[in-house]
Amino acid sequence: MTHDELENGSVLNLDFTKLRKVANCDADVLPAIAQDAKTGEVLIVGYANQLALDTALECGMATFWSTSRNELWIKGKTSGDYLKIEEIRVNCEQNSILYKVTPAGKGACHTKNKDGVARSGCYYRRITGEGALEFTDPAQV
Repeated sequence: MTHDELENGSVLNLDFTKLRKVANCDADVLPAIAQDAKTGEVLIVGYANQLALDTALECGMATFWSTSRNELWIKGKTSGDYLKIEEIRVNCEQNSILYKVTPAGKGACHTKNKDGVARSGCYYRRITGEGALEFTDPAQV
């Protein structure tokens, strides 16, 4: 399956090995969710380490630790699609954080629709009863 088919196709191909890969990335991380503060839409689920959290607190932008590249990732630094932090929450067991954000660009996802515009968030497809994928909004295609 090509990268384009994975990100834009209708075939379900979940990566159930992701957490094993994260566990082997040589960084202590926890899940970090970016949620639109106004709409409640979940935009991104990533990971943060102490450096990412400290950077987010300092610069006011959603910041993650890229487990695949082993580097700090300030969302929007290259695309311009920053996620301005309104508040940061922590869950009851203190093993995940929630960035409540205001998108400062055209979208939050690194993928783009057919018009070349970044999608609002990364959860733009749903699983059908037949186990296939379909776009949640025709504008996201």
